[in-house]
Amino acid sequence: MNTNALSTLGAGFSNEALGSQAVFRAVLHALSHPGRWTALEHDAEVPAACQPASAAVLLALVDADCTVWLSPRLAASPAASWLRFHTGCEVVEAPAQARFVWVAAGDALPPLQGLAQGSDTYPDQSATCVVEVAQPAPDTPAAGWRLSGPGIRETQDLQAEGLPPDFADQWAANHAAFPRGVDLVLATGTHIAGLPRSTRLQTLLEN
Repeated sequence: MNTNALSTLGAGFSNEALGSQAVFRAVLHALSHPGRWTALEHDAEVPAACQPASAAVLLALVDADCTVWLSPRLAASPAASWLRFHTGCEVVEAPAQARFVWVAAGDALPPLQGLAQGSDTYPDQSATCVVEVAQPAPDTPAAGWRLSGPGIRETQDLQAEGLPPDFADQWAANHAAFPRGVDLVLATGTHIAGLPRSTRLQTLLEN
């Protein structure tokens, strides 16, 4: 990448260590309390093609040992160069090759069962999906789910726009494979919500 191209990329966290730690704690909190929206504050200069929260999550979690697949909108944008420059990660062509899957708003989420599932011995070798979604406005019909499982007292309701119509069926198969399976981090512009594979999901309202 030449000097002119580098100059157009946004900066990462102003303090790499503290910025990464703060975002990592937010992600850990979101995954520990599935379905609960968690505010994510950071000062990274992220590409215009992506939502700030999703970019910050990738910036904090990815390093040079990671493989990442980017959905078409991200792959065709400066987001790919931005992430490679700041993390040293390898961007791969196929979702199944990736430890992290980054899906832009409006792009299709790859089928969960086609992603890295890990194994019973090494469940941590599965994929983590960071998926950009939208929170519906109050009283607006949207896909809704009731969550239960570890980290949830009784139940937790979650609404998000942007997941596939058959997401509940895909998630049921993903949950049934535990301890194998993928984890999801849903991201809006400013908030994230975690969906670890241990979470059970019941549809409340169809798309």
